Order: sequence, then C-alpha cells, then structure tokens
Amino acid sequence: QVRLVESGGGLVQAGGSLRLSCAASGSTFGINAIGWYRQAPGRDRELVAMVSSGGSTNYADSVKGRFTISRDNAKNMVYLQMNSLKAEDTAVYYCTAREPYPGYEYAYWGQGTQVTVSS
Repeated sequence: QVRLVESGGGLVQAGGSLRLSCAASGSTFGINAIGWYRQAPGRDRELVAMVSSGGSTNYADSVKGRFTISRDNAKNMVYLQMNSLKAEDTAVYYCTAREPYPGYEYAYWGQGTQVTVSS
C-alpha cells in the first residue's frame, strides 16, 4: 500500500504562483509514474502533469510553460510548481502514483488539496 499526502494548496491571485508537494509513504518501491491530476466543480478529473521513474514528464497542454513537475526519489516527494496561475486553474489537485502489475497499472490517490485562483 502507498499513502499520498498533498500540501501547498491555497488562495492566490491570478498571475501568482503556488507550489504543491506530495509525500509518498509505505511500499513506494513499486511506484513508476507519479504526478498530479485536478478536478474542477462539474468537470471530470484531468491530467495536469506526470513524471516517470526515469524522469520523463508529460503535461496537459493547458499548463505547458507555466507548471513544472519535479520528483525527489530519495525523499519520496513530488512537487508541482505553478506559475502564471489563471482562474481556470481553480480545482482540487490530487497526487497520484502508478504501480505496474502484469496487464494493468494500479493507481493510488491522495485526498486532494484545493487551489483557488481569484481573477
């Protein structure tokens, strides 16, 4: 089992910055990719950014050039630096970690942290 705990959310004005952190604990040795999804009211949960164990990154088009994901394997931490925030970035941000098994990939989720961007 893997436990994910997010922190760093809050209220920020448009154009500002926030840094989200996610601490992974438990049986983390099996984790491959780790990263962030978000869910705004009335919308589906969507990818924000993921980083693989090898350091490859994947970003949603809507955040490219503004958000940066990073991973510290020694500390079992993943970070999301969010710059030039927009009102449409308002959402609950969830940390997720993926553990591969034969034929499928299991997803762990954190409890989420609220990010609110005021315009």
